[in-house]
Amino acid sequence: MYRSHNCGELNAMKINQEVTLAGWVQKSRNKGFMIWVDLRDRYGITQLIFDTDRTQKEVFDRAASLGREFVIQVKGTVIERESKNPGMATGEIEILVSELTILNAAIIPPFSIEDETDGGEELRMKYRYLDIRRNPVKNSLIFRHKVGIEVRNYLSKQGFIEVETPVLIKSTPEGARDFVVPSRMNEGQFYALPQSPQTFKQLLMVGGMDKYFQIVKCFRDEDLRADRQPEFTQIDCEMAFVEQEDIIQTFEGLASHLLKEVKGIETGPFPRMTYDEAMKKYGNDKPDIRFGMEFGELNEVTQHKDFAVFNTSELVVGIAVPGAGAYTRKQIDELIDWVKRPQVGASGMVYAKYEADGSIKSSVDKFYDQADLQKWAEITGAKPGDLILVLSGDAQKTRTRMSALRMELATRLGLRDPEVFAPLWVVDFPLLEWDEDSARFHAMHHPFTSPKPEDMPLLETNPAAVRANAYDLVLNGNEIGGGSIRIHDKATQSLMFKYLGFTEEQAKAQFGFLMDAFQFGAPPHGGLAFGFDRLVAILGGQETIRDFIAFPKNNSGRDVMIDAPSAIDNAQLDELHIRLK
Repeated sequence: MYRSHNCGELNAMKINQEVTLAGWVQKSRNKGFMIWVDLRDRYGITQLIFDTDRTQKEVFDRAASLGREFVIQVKGTVIERESKNPGMATGEIEILVSELTILNAAIIPPFSIEDETDGGEELRMKYRYLDIRRNPVKNSLIFRHKVGIEVRNYLSKQGFIEVETPVLIKSTPEGARDFVVPSRMNEGQFYALPQSPQTFKQLLMVGGMDKYFQIVKCFRDEDLRADRQPEFTQIDCEMAFVEQEDIIQTFEGLASHLLKEVKGIETGPFPRMTYDEAMKKYGNDKPDIRFGMEFGELNEVTQHKDFAVFNTSELVVGIAVPGAGAYTRKQIDELIDWVKRPQVGASGMVYAKYEADGSIKSSVDKFYDQADLQKWAEITGAKPGDLILVLSGDAQKTRTRMSALRMELATRLGLRDPEVFAPLWVVDFPLLEWDEDSARFHAMHHPFTSPKPEDMPLLETNPAAVRANAYDLVLNGNEIGGGSIRIHDKATQSLMFKYLGFTEEQAKAQFGFLMDAFQFGAPPHGGLAFGFDRLVAILGGQETIRDFIAFPKNNSGRDVMIDAPSAIDNAQLDELHIRLK
């Protein structure tokens, strides 16, 4: 065998024991008469020692030739370490080496294999197999494995069955762009890679599987960011004979289980908030409730006071920033410049300092007296020592801008503690949203989402007011899961396709197989999908998902390690009946 122990398990209890270890050379220190080598594997580091008095010359000379990342095997005796390192699990011992075998030499790596490396992100992605040797990435992948095991254990105990669904499916027009795959055997036709197993899990409910789950790869051809990859993983779940409350209770249980088993955190019932309330209080549908700074709508106390900017605004909204009343003019100007950035898009910002003596000084004192400003403080919840910031304009855009400002301030003030977890259910989403470009309604979630039964009559008269039987699970300002009760009868599904702008022929061509299945007795059903990559990253205390994925893509959707995507030769194109422009 290559090793009798790993590099993280030996301690003082093993002194005088003969052992065999194998791994990579982390670093080597040669004092001429003595050589120390740190040997690393997945489990930790063990110090090796070679000296001229106790080590054969051939072995000593070979040790002197070792470079970083050489793969070696050693045999030797566990001895007490003279200079102990209490910061290492193996810090009490070292191995006096008697035999050394170089299993594979290594060239000098392009960056240091250390927790704090000198390699930039693009370089580390090119040599991802080296980056994985570093503790931050290695531990993130092990953490991902642990979360996955807990998910499977919990759902299996709840009676769910894991079922694999196809990867080569049919392209559909809703949602993000599909990745498409040409079919050699069916000239001029294409498969699509699934954005989710949505229709298949519904068909499994028609098939009587009752409780399904799958930790599954999904694909979306869309622009990337820190928490998005072209291929990502979902915990995809569906249940039959359930209502919304059944789904919420089941998957609140899963989230609570993960927080307890992975983070050691006990949680009570998760709070709930309607979509409208979330937008009014926080400006987005996935609010971070680890901290306050709820929006206060100021229209009634700011308009008709000779300040034209507010008088002409659809919405005037403010937040109270705790303890920021001591901000200097320079700091406030910096915030004003921040909201004026193109990424945020505000034209300006009004502020008011709530002084310790109870007075309020604002940038618009010319238009508002102390009584007016005290109303601002009351509505925003400001206290002496706080700073009130106010934006105005189009209601939707202003809420979005204030939401971005709120999150930025929370980051600057250290209010987004990654070890604090604040879950939240957001419910009662709109069923449909209007798209200006296509001049029609689109499904806010997907076209199989059921409307609230009491809102069905509004489909004819006021489609925008119809609420979906849908729900999202939010954690620390991130949507980690979302789902809905599905439509399960052909008549309602046909009606939904009509309001989404599908002709009867288009609906049949795209989703005829599902409509046909509904005619054979589809049970009431619903489900939820967790974004597994995002969930793992948040539980791991990170904002980005890349280090929790073994081989991620960069911001251009490229795998710079294997240089993909890449061109294919003409012979392959001919086989696929494809001609490039």
